[in-house]
Amino acid sequence: MDRHETTSAFAGDLAGPPARSGGWAASSTTDRTPAPPAASSTEGLSAMSSVAGQPPFLAADVGGTHARLALMAPGVRGPLVQAYRVFRCGEHASLTSIVRAFLAGLATRPRQLVLACTGCAHEGVLINESLPWRIETAALAAELRLDEVHLLNDFVALTHAAPYIDTERSPLLHAPMRAAAAPGPIVVVGPGTGLGAAVRLPGSPAVVLPSEAGQMQLGARVGREQDVMRLLAGRDEHLSYEAVLSGPGLLRVYEALCREAGRGPACAEPSAVSAAAIDGNDPQARETLDLFCGWLGSFAGDLAMLYQATGGIYLAGGFLSRMAAYLRGSTFVARFLDKGVMRPFLDNVPVRVVDHGQLGVIGAASWFLDRPAKPPGIPIG
Repeated sequence: MDRHETTSAFAGDLAGPPARSGGWAASSTTDRTPAPPAASSTEGLSAMSSVAGQPPFLAADVGGTHARLALMAPGVRGPLVQAYRVFRCGEHASLTSIVRAFLAGLATRPRQLVLACTGCAHEGVLINESLPWRIETAALAAELRLDEVHLLNDFVALTHAAPYIDTERSPLLHAPMRAAAAPGPIVVVGPGTGLGAAVRLPGSPAVVLPSEAGQMQLGARVGREQDVMRLLAGRDEHLSYEAVLSGPGLLRVYEALCREAGRGPACAEPSAVSAAAIDGNDPQARETLDLFCGWLGSFAGDLAMLYQATGGIYLAGGFLSRMAAYLRGSTFVARFLDKGVMRPFLDNVPVRVVDHGQLGVIGAASWFLDRPAKPPGIPIG
């Protein structure tokens, strides 16, 4: 079932809802909750005034399960959300049909689309196995009769939205011992259908770097974690972080632990695994989620060191926001900090959980409005 909302709000007034308990499945309510502007909402927005003549345009955030579409326009404090709707990808034959359904509800006819998708965006083609259809900018432009279609990674878009994250409403998992003397790099990472990550480097303008960090080799501790890795690997020589830190990965670990225990799995969906773990009524689900939290903490710590992320680590996605309390009581922070001689550095890196809601479309719109001037229709990034 699709969800629809028409609204008019500045990006700085939009933030994800407070954390909820539960599992992997998305919320059944609309994604927008009014909030005060984030403290950093004016950072990097100087370019907005230079695009005041920009007509309304489309921004989309497409994941493996949901596609979020918005009609956007430039505003004084950032991109302005004029209309917003959420679609389930599996209920539509193509992305084109989703965009057409969204356009049918608009009084205006935008000519530009910026598309943030899970996967690797390369030369106008999306490399991704989790979406039910192929995405190419040239084909979308032709089918929808658009003047411009741009494609970027969904976590690149989320990271462009970092200035709009309301830190006051984002659960803090790890508080820094002291505040950074100057703005530092921010890493946005999160499990969903896959494992996304990107980094925002401060500057005028700020620079966002895409990442395929989720494909890095999974690191396991001696003992139980190595045993589980052997259960998972089979004949594969490469076991990535994404293979365990994602919805499909969570289910994969759970099913492997059930086989080891000589029982059939009681849960068939990632959301059921996390719910059973939180309820405490399934020992294999509980161990699965405990392993997940530890590996996520280790992964986040590695990224914090790699990028010197004194600006913080933002854990994005509805799944993590719904299990923030479980994360806080898990080994996540201990594993995040357990990096030998780098512990004093990590002591000062804040870690927050962010329910990104509309931040994907806001970040895509921010990228679009701030992009370097190039001939119309040429994808950038």
